[in-house]
Amino acid sequence: MKRKAGFFLTLLLSAVVLLAGCGQSSESASGSGDADTFTVGLEAGYPPFNWTQNDDSNGAVKIKGGSQYAGGYDVEMAKKIADGLGKELVIVKTEWDGLVPALTSGKIDAIVAGMSPTAERKETIDFSDNYYNSNLVMVVKKGSKYEGATKIADFKGAKITAQLNTFHYSVIDQIKGVSKETAMDNFPAMRVALESGVIDGYVSERPEAVSASAANDNFAMVEFKDGFKTSADDTAVAVGLKKDSELKEEINKILKGISEEERTSIMDAAIKNQPAAK
Repeated sequence: MKRKAGFFLTLLLSAVVLLAGCGQSSESASGSGDADTFTVGLEAGYPPFNWTQNDDSNGAVKIKGGSQYAGGYDVEMAKKIADGLGKELVIVKTEWDGLVPALTSGKIDAIVAGMSPTAERKETIDFSDNYYNSNLVMVVKKGSKYEGATKIADFKGAKITAQLNTFHYSVIDQIKGVSKETAMDNFPAMRVALESGVIDGYVSERPEAVSASAANDNFAMVEFKDGFKTSADDTAVAVGLKKDSELKEEINKILKGISEEERTSIMDAAIKNQPAAK
């Protein structure tokens, strides 16, 4: 009788372990593991798309695991997506290079971080429809000989950089005779390098350049008549998702309901509300 009881107990314990394992697999597959939340990863360091601040002013959202808040265009778009999904938005502050690994490992449900849906990234993750389109410009020191540039060829001999692991850095090769400097981890670092004269300029998308020149009177944005050659995907911004994510169709429906006028208004507000450059 005791042997039978022991046998049945063993079966019961095995079933419990098996069910627990199934639960873990389901959680991993869902991303954040919480059906009521929409967990988004972003740098919180790429204004006006996203930044870090100390309070919830202008609609900023608390960053998970800390006392600070994230604001910006990406945050506003993430809020709209979360509302449309009927979920609570959770922001996870993640370094740029860690965003795709965080997504594929299930730590976050989506990347909403000013990320372009390039062909290289599409090999690893999926993307929603675009939620912003921009063009490439250069940020330089006001009063420098490069401020009046009208074509990328005018930057021959200039010390130019861009963010690490972005197509911004690769397009520098299109400038003949340029001094291509080491790529930098983030935009705050590039702004410091430009201010101190370590570089003559950095490649950026127009919203960030407008943001930089608005935040620092010593900076100027250079737009080109003869600029960089890029693909449509390179200058677009979309939501990064896991391969075959069931969220993709729902998110695309939500994005379709946000007009271009509203998107422009949100970006204009983000540029106005961005924190001053440090």
